[in-house]
Amino acid sequence: MTKPVVLIAENLSPATIEALGPDFEIRRCDGADRAELLSAIRDVDAVLIRSATQVDAEAIEAAENLKVIARAGVGLDNVDVPAATRAGVMVVNAPTSNIISAAELTMAHILASARNFGAGNSSLKAGQWNRSKLTGIELYEKTLGIIGLGRIGSLVAERAKAFDMRLVGYDPYISQTRAAQMGVEVMGLDELLEVSDFITVHMPKTPETLGMIGAEALTKVKPGVRIVNVARGGIVDEEALAEAVADGRVGGAGLDVWSTEPPDHSQLMELDSVNVTPHLGASTVEAQEKAGVAVARSVRRALAGELVPDAVNVTGGAIHEDVRPGIPLAERLGRVAAALASEPITHFRFDVCGEIADKDVSVLQLSALKGLFRDYVSRPVSYVNAPVLAEERGITLELTTDPYVESFRNVTSVIATTASGRQVSVSGTVMGPKLVQKLTGVGDYELEIALADHLLIFQYDDRPGVIGLLGQALGANDVNIAGMQVSRREDGGEALSVMAVDSPVTPEVVTALAGAVGASQFSAVNLTED
Repeated sequence: MTKPVVLIAENLSPATIEALGPDFEIRRCDGADRAELLSAIRDVDAVLIRSATQVDAEAIEAAENLKVIARAGVGLDNVDVPAATRAGVMVVNAPTSNIISAAELTMAHILASARNFGAGNSSLKAGQWNRSKLTGIELYEKTLGIIGLGRIGSLVAERAKAFDMRLVGYDPYISQTRAAQMGVEVMGLDELLEVSDFITVHMPKTPETLGMIGAEALTKVKPGVRIVNVARGGIVDEEALAEAVADGRVGGAGLDVWSTEPPDHSQLMELDSVNVTPHLGASTVEAQEKAGVAVARSVRRALAGELVPDAVNVTGGAIHEDVRPGIPLAERLGRVAAALASEPITHFRFDVCGEIADKDVSVLQLSALKGLFRDYVSRPVSYVNAPVLAEERGITLELTTDPYVESFRNVTSVIATTASGRQVSVSGTVMGPKLVQKLTGVGDYELEIALADHLLIFQYDDRPGVIGLLGQALGANDVNIAGMQVSRREDGGEALSVMAVDSPVTPEVVTALAGAVGASQFSAVNLTED
């Protein structure tokens, strides 16, 4: 059995390779070399990158076997996430790997600006002793305005408190309770600009935040304010900032990120009160090791066919430990439903009943949806593109939960409505310490049988002799029955027989069996992983 191939397209920490382990074939290339990347990515299962490699639609199309793109860092500006999603390729990053390093760099820029480190360093190395021109200010009792109170912004607040700074913040999504716990007074952006002695930006780069600190905002700032940006280039308008520093409205600045990287030469580079660094927010030994190890673990899980809950293009989130055993069951139920439907589906409902109904069970619906398409579309189906496939086919989705269930701790059900209006439903549960998957219902029929790899399902008029006919026919075709259950409606009439068999049954044999017993509905379901 060949090992999955992982392409390392940039220099990553040795801990990354160690975290991947021996189960993969490791290849390397220079991801910044476009031709080399397009050639190297063609037959790999995963690619690990940092910021220099552009994995765009062209690269994704060239990658014939790609299953996961792993960015050992936070930002994903160099990955075409929509193209990856359409192709069913999982995209993972390491969103918390650099938060401490970025917060510390922010404090370094604040201190450097307050004490004129850049100008002092340059002048002394030039042979000058300009102490009188380099008088700075203390952080003590100054007001720090934090724009964006997420993971990095909250760490900056925590560190700034050690300097006895007054903390104010702007973040449309933070609650007053959370801000109070951080010791931050929340206010509007305009008010923050007016009262802050220092301003630091920690917002994502979006159409709404692009140019947020621009010419208009800089007319509202407190005179002499110092502005720091280690978040994303373009949130602070560099040209407007240069003008504000040059005319004295802004006392200084610290920039680690740029609208174009490497940055074009700009007026900012010529200003002594502006300290600049070349996007070093994640450039620490610790951050690089954390990022590499985090994405290596995600790659291992993705290539093992597991759901990676923090993948950026997979719906859902953290998976509760009580929900996780239902993931493979849900996928198999989706496959059974698709086999029974045997025609296009227009509506897909997923029901969860029992003890896990109060948990986030969206991952179970996603897994069942993946199973629905797995055996019936030509392209690979993943947790990533299953919702896309449903949307492309006009399938509406529904998720319902109910804490009540009569016979089991938990029951999950797939109810599919076909184009002809027929409804197909299958239910199942996971039982015991060995997490045995059981089929508990097909349509109106209740049963309890192991959800084996090979199932035969027949619906027919209930009468003596049918089971014997089925057994004889299967024996004649050298098919062994591993388990069997017959269920019938309370009002009688028809019965449903579900048989677990040891090997696949050909369509010809299934059709012959159905004819022999006069089955009104019949299906053979193959749930093997091949």
